[in-house]
Amino acid sequence: MKINLGISVLFFTLLVSCTSTQQLTLNYTPTNTHLKYLHTYTIPHNYTFEETIVGGLSSIDYDEKNNQYYMVSDDRSSLNPARFYKAKIAINQNKIDTVIFTKRSYLKDEMGKTYPSSKENPFKTPDPESMRYNPNNNLLVWSSEGERTIRGKDSILINPSVFYVNRNGSWKDSLQMPANLYMSLQEKGPRQNGVLEGMSYINNYQQLMVNVEEPLQEDGPRADLKPNGAMIRFYTFDSKSKQCIKQYAYELAPVAHIPNPVNEFKINSVPEFLWIGNNQLFVLERSYSTGRIPCSIKIFLADYSNATDVSDFASLKAPAQYQPMKKTLLVNFDQLGIYTDNIEGISFGPILPNGNRSILLVSDNNFSPIQKSQITLLELTKQSTISNQ
Repeated sequence: MKINLGISVLFFTLLVSCTSTQQLTLNYTPTNTHLKYLHTYTIPHNYTFEETIVGGLSSIDYDEKNNQYYMVSDDRSSLNPARFYKAKIAINQNKIDTVIFTKRSYLKDEMGKTYPSSKENPFKTPDPESMRYNPNNNLLVWSSEGERTIRGKDSILINPSVFYVNRNGSWKDSLQMPANLYMSLQEKGPRQNGVLEGMSYINNYQQLMVNVEEPLQEDGPRADLKPNGAMIRFYTFDSKSKQCIKQYAYELAPVAHIPNPVNEFKINSVPEFLWIGNNQLFVLERSYSTGRIPCSIKIFLADYSNATDVSDFASLKAPAQYQPMKKTLLVNFDQLGIYTDNIEGISFGPILPNGNRSILLVSDNNFSPIQKSQITLLELTKQSTISNQ
């Protein structure tokens, strides 16, 4: 499909901090700078690498020291064993010139084995959705959504999980999930296929934050065509204790478009986010409605400085009193004049030749011939002087 390039403008003030062992941070308010769309690169459909099909790319993360990227596939060991890729992305004249996959690694369980497909063992099948790299310990961390299939005595419940692995995919450790993330036969806890989607290290890798894609059942309704108080939770885990220490509420925007037919499937959710310092996040919201091939992608600035810790809230429904994250719309990709597929990943990228920081997005093509594995290049402009803090 032909892509018409467009430009979107965001305004904010930046303070940049970067060392080999510290996260890049961009502390700002939405004034005085803009984010510019530069280019979209499409990976060929059914491209194969090291005897696997490259697709279902659900996250992207940048290893700045080695100038390489990690991308996890959400293949549930159906086409090939659950896996992730290392890649080099060459940027030339504000375009993605080439994407070169350099290594494929299978994800391993505690026994050192690859994960089975649902046909082999539906109670052990993973659902990889996000992956981040920590240069301090040279480990990767990845999330699995789990499973909630209710069908009487044949029901399948798999709790969502977060695992630490080395760069070859070998299991090292895991996080302890809070009780409200346990799957249940009752109408409570996570919804099917709406659990741990996004993940980002915060506070220079001292904590790891993850989010549920859609509201927990006890927290209220899914997003609809009009504002309806659809609240999801962001969970903060201590990197040392592996325990959840805080939870914050975040309100989803409405579904972007009316489905066709009108009563068919529609969704708006958070597939990924990126910590940018100063208690702030870039939050991706992805909306899809039956009858449209493109997804509607928005990037919000979310601030949890004054948000209530809702760890002890059994429900986020009214009349519960709490302060959710403050959010500001930064960009609506519907206004760019380009085709956007199922974007599920966001990461910092390298410094561009003009001194500005890049951001890269990746889309999950669901291994479908009518969808695209896209890598999108954005530019943060008018940054302040780089400093170490």
